[in-house]
Amino acid sequence: MSIVVNLNTVLTDRNLKSKELAEIIGITEANLSILKSGKAKAIRFSTLDAICKALDCQPADILAYEKE
Repeated sequence: MSIVVNLNTVLTDRNLKSKELAEIIGITEANLSILKSGKAKAIRFSTLDAICKALDCQPADILAYEKE
């Protein structure tokens, strides 16, 4: 897929663990793991909004497009 998820990088920069973020935004650790691994086929805008609020970042900090 051409969309790359950089959530691990942002979490590391914020010194935050996946478990903590999952609790803050109200999703399961399993679903967050699927998103972080890039295996998710979609993301709800409400989830993206919650992640950006929790991490004080922009969607472009988390998602990037790379040509194959």
